[in-house]
Amino acid sequence: MIARRRIAALVRKEFQHIRRDRLTSGMVGGLPLVMTILFGFAINQDVRHLPAGYADLANTQRSRALVADARATQVIDIVERAANAAELERLLVAGDISVGILVPRDFERRIQDGDRPPAQLLANGSDPVVLGAMRGLERLPVRGAMRGLGPVPGLGARLSGKPRQTFETRVYFNPERRTAFFIVPALMGVILTLTLVLFTSVAIVREREQGNLELLITTPIQTPELMLGKLIPYMLIGFLQITLILGLGVLLFDLPMHGSLADLYLCAGVYIFTVLALGLLFSTVARTQFQAFQMAFMSFLPQILLSGFMFPFDGMPGWARAIGEVIPLTHFLRTARGVVLRGAGLPDLWKDLWPLALFGCAALLIATLRFQKRLD
Repeated sequence: MIARRRIAALVRKEFQHIRRDRLTSGMVGGLPLVMTILFGFAINQDVRHLPAGYADLANTQRSRALVADARATQVIDIVERAANAAELERLLVAGDISVGILVPRDFERRIQDGDRPPAQLLANGSDPVVLGAMRGLERLPVRGAMRGLGPVPGLGARLSGKPRQTFETRVYFNPERRTAFFIVPALMGVILTLTLVLFTSVAIVREREQGNLELLITTPIQTPELMLGKLIPYMLIGFLQITLILGLGVLLFDLPMHGSLADLYLCAGVYIFTVLALGLLFSTVARTQFQAFQMAFMSFLPQILLSGFMFPFDGMPGWARAIGEVIPLTHFLRTARGVVLRGAGLPDLWKDLWPLALFGCAALLIATLRFQKRLD
């Protein structure tokens, strides 16, 4: 009986503690509510509206009808028109498009002969989601009757015992379609996010809880100097982690490096700075190490689910993609895969580098302004 009262008293104490801790009590109901609604609507495996470009070298009624019908499937959105195949390839390398439609000059003759697909799809093989979506386009019929053209001869023909394909798919950057080539560059960002945000989110809190902050108050060190002093050791740790992941990727999975290693480390440096600044910001908000861990976890889950690491970014609705564009991991995944798999250079990566740098500078500035060298 006495033991039961003691246990009941402890239970009441814990509930009071949770109620007084606004961050914890908010997570109890708020986290399941927000995450369920957000990801229930945002996650969609049915990919639509992939950015695409086309080069119509035939420029006939039937070739224009084919491009229009490919757009009508809603699998792709035509955002670029190229003059030739080389320009389509350049757009793929730059990441401006995920799919290219190439209609050759002998398009009409290929239709008449029926010995090979009359057009080509150029697919970004660094994203397996794109390859899956291409299967629905490969057998798109060459339609013409709806535009006053006659039926296409031989549409029912079979090539080598297989149903005739309108498009021949040519896979760029990952012709073997190996999943490891897609996952390993992304793991660099995920591991950096998981470890570095956790490390730095407890940095200032740990100093306060262990009493070291009192010693810092008596020193002439300025707040910006303190922040940089906290960042630099973990930046070196981040570069070490990048090197380990790359080394394992090359040794175990034959990961290619189509771009410049210096460009990759530059992009990684910008991202490491950004996630460390985010962790420091959490550290200035949290009052305990437990709260710092909670905030790091809450930031980690949306980054994993809305960045394109686990689920197709292009399959999300517009509002979810808008949220994803604010997430630092989204931009680093594009730069890492761009350098490693597509051989993209700094001019191609700049559109994702500047949002990363801006986010990191803003987070560091807010953390510096929030931090005060005093015990209370």
